[in-house]
Amino acid sequence: MPGQRLFQSDPPADPSHLPDAVLGNSVKLDVSSFAISNAELEALQKFRSAANYIAAAMIFLKDDVLLERQLTFDDIKPRLLGHWGTCPGLTLVYAHLNRIIRRTDLDSLLVIGPGHGAPAILSCLWLEDSISPFYPSYTRDRAGLTNLIKKFSAPGGFPSHINAETPGCIHEGGELGYALAVAFGAALDNPHLVVTCVVGDGEAETGPTATAWHGYKFIDPVVSGAVLPIVHVNGFKISNRTIYGCMDDKELVALFCGYGYQPRIVKDMANIDKDLAASMEWALGEIARIQKAARSGKPIVKPRWPVIILRTPKGFSGPKELHGEYIEGSYRSHQVPLPNAKTDETELKMLQSWLASYDPQQLFCIGGDKNTPDCAPCPEVLQIVPDNRDKRLGMRKEAYAAYQPLKVPAWATFGVQKRSQASCMKTVGEFLKQVITDNPTRFRIFSPDELESNKLGAVLEVTGRDMQWDVACRAQDGRIIEILSEHTCQGMLQGYTLTGRTGLFPSYEAFLGIVHTMMVQYSKFAKMAFETKWRQDVGSINYIETSTWARQEHNGFSHQNPGFIGAVLNLKPKIARVYLPPDANCWLSTMAHCLRSRNYINLIVGSKQPTSVWLDPEEADRHCIAGASVWKFASVDEGVDPDVVLVGIGTEVTFEVIAAAALLRRQVPDLRVRVVNVTDLMILGPYGSHPHALSDDDFDTLFTVDRSIIINFHGYPLDIKGMVFGRPVVERMVIEGYREEGTTTTPFDMMLCNGTSRYHLAAAAVRAGALFNSKVSCVAHEAASFFMHRAAKDKEYIYVHGHDPDGMFDTPVFEKN
Repeated sequence: MPGQRLFQSDPPADPSHLPDAVLGNSVKLDVSSFAISNAELEALQKFRSAANYIAAAMIFLKDDVLLERQLTFDDIKPRLLGHWGTCPGLTLVYAHLNRIIRRTDLDSLLVIGPGHGAPAILSCLWLEDSISPFYPSYTRDRAGLTNLIKKFSAPGGFPSHINAETPGCIHEGGELGYALAVAFGAALDNPHLVVTCVVGDGEAETGPTATAWHGYKFIDPVVSGAVLPIVHVNGFKISNRTIYGCMDDKELVALFCGYGYQPRIVKDMANIDKDLAASMEWALGEIARIQKAARSGKPIVKPRWPVIILRTPKGFSGPKELHGEYIEGSYRSHQVPLPNAKTDETELKMLQSWLASYDPQQLFCIGGDKNTPDCAPCPEVLQIVPDNRDKRLGMRKEAYAAYQPLKVPAWATFGVQKRSQASCMKTVGEFLKQVITDNPTRFRIFSPDELESNKLGAVLEVTGRDMQWDVACRAQDGRIIEILSEHTCQGMLQGYTLTGRTGLFPSYEAFLGIVHTMMVQYSKFAKMAFETKWRQDVGSINYIETSTWARQEHNGFSHQNPGFIGAVLNLKPKIARVYLPPDANCWLSTMAHCLRSRNYINLIVGSKQPTSVWLDPEEADRHCIAGASVWKFASVDEGVDPDVVLVGIGTEVTFEVIAAAALLRRQVPDLRVRVVNVTDLMILGPYGSHPHALSDDDFDTLFTVDRSIIINFHGYPLDIKGMVFGRPVVERMVIEGYREEGTTTTPFDMMLCNGTSRYHLAAAAVRAGALFNSKVSCVAHEAASFFMHRAAKDKEYIYVHGHDPDGMFDTPVFEKN
């Protein structure tokens, strides 16, 4: 029967073979075996009525918040903001979670996909008194309720979408598709938690959600908690039907069975509370069964986790019809169902009737008594609220106070020999292997199936991949989540980070841009969390950007794109960090710093191929602490009184800077060159523009006050131009970088194509230095012409022979000045 699990084993391949009682449009749930008392049922309905009343009032009212007289136009807000359509479904789920928590002492987080359902969540938080501990002006009385309703979507109040200011929240609302992956990330390494995730049927149309349904396949029931997805199918988006809303029950069941779930449909509106109560008890029973089997050493192979499909009319309990057109059960209830209530008498009367239908005088103690403050919820409304405050959904410490700092190994012990050749990624892989060993339950790597390609395979010596459907990985507690979906990696990383742990996201450089908007949405959450006093620190989000354009010459133009750097540069300066360590030892120092850091978006860019090691560990540490320094070994007279400054920012382009300096030393010995390396990109901005920005004096000391500055940058030149705007040196700068030129070619030809080669730099340097050095001016044109001739001849060689000239990437050797 529909009240039981749909399948005891794998389902038939053809969904048409499934029983009509399960798949047909007349699904009925037999709730006779579930013990929900009449008192619980009445408490659920009263809680939902109170929450729905407050949610609707928040959208419309600025006065008369408990309908103690006839509404007037003056009682209506000047701007009507908020999304009503999803609210009744969200308050329904919230009420039932409260009942389950109170009854079973369940540990649960709630992740909300429909981001603009803030009125529903805030109303429930106020009812369970989970707002006032964080915001004293939102007490559970008349003053607090008035503040909540009047200030909603108004300056100084809560916004219309769920964000970091919302107690219990770990997911930024507004951009859809990420909630489910976030929920799975929160469940990882939290074996006590059931993370309930409401997925809207509009949100379910997004690519990130479609892939995130596979997230349970990365949940080891022994070491991690569970996710209970509730798909809220109310049929409509902002002005159109949803795909799920156009699917019948048989199609939805077939879809979710194909994903590997046990689906259960809840849709009997006449008995919706009994239906959902029974379904949630069933779902939690299935979760407990799967976990018990795994934790007793007899795991179920490919367990089918539960999913609840909740069918309700959109905006149910709201206005039914307006001007001859349906509201409830249509897209017209999506946002503000009575949009002209402030100016139209008919709509104002409908609003009065709608709000009065909840009977607020029976839900709130108007006037109060000796035990209850004025306008507090009546005791009957609160019968399902958990007695244990820490168990309430708005008070879960996992959502705001769970940070566990990593034990970060002493990175210098992993350092490599100066003037050797080493892969930055392989070197860091050895370091991360120790990080995993030292932090067995609070560190994970989220990788889009590129871990070994990106030369981080050393970590697999101490851990495995976590993919419970793979016989080689099942029940191994692997610390590596590897899935070919950048969206899912990002979402799981967010959920993992915001619940107190630390993660790492390595990726091919060209494809980090896939999660650009997800990263930006997370940064907004991080910014608001940082400014919200009651939220404690969280670990930083850490990106490794490798397989860079300069060494993706074999994969071709499609794999060449350093644009993610600019995306991070556009974030709020206090949380954005971009590092381009020039060698393996600097990479170790930077990685250790980022894993210790808190509240930042860290982007670290570097090569996976063997490159020169310029600094020993001690020198690397000092260099990274400074963010930039003069590299005396490559400079003339250790950089004193230069004619020109050569600057490298990035691994491969810094090599070309050093090669250019060596070339100039041989060909134009009278040119005085200073070589500077920048590893912390944020130092370049005008003083005060970023916490790391150099003072004007320090900037001039490093780059001189009047000499030309030739910058070779790993990313797009416009990124540097934007950063230094406001400093008085812009006219003295020549900025080379990725010019959107590439193909399947050789490493050095990529430098030639983009004007970042040693020859381009040397020619620019000799022309600039000639303005200050009369000896150089006599040979500048000849030398620059020779350098560009060499560039042309090397390109010719490459196209004839198919490889770079021998010795092109040997570490340059400098004689003493």
